[in-house]
Amino acid sequence: MSNDRAPCAPELAVRFMLDVDADAALLSRLLAPFARRNLTPDRMWSHRSGRIMHVEIAMEAMPEGAVPLVEGNLRQVVGVRSVTRLLPERRGSGA
Repeated sequence: MSNDRAPCAPELAVRFMLDVDADAALLSRLLAPFARRNLTPDRMWSHRSGRIMHVEIAMEAMPEGAVPLVEGNLRQVVGVRSVTRLLPERRGSGA
């Protein structure tokens, strides 16, 4: 019996940790790189500390090829001061 399913692209659990300007419109702009790729983060957390907001956006299974693209887009958002990407583990294989 043949397997008709297409091989899955590898997926990664990924967290983006950002320091951004405390701006009311910035949180929605941070979601745009995900939305353009039809990706919905599993978790988004933010905490304001004075003029800076600390933000975490995480996905349990993000297509590996989308990770550097989303990271690059996050770095281009006006008001983003820093982006740190954490890749804890590979979630799938191409087999």
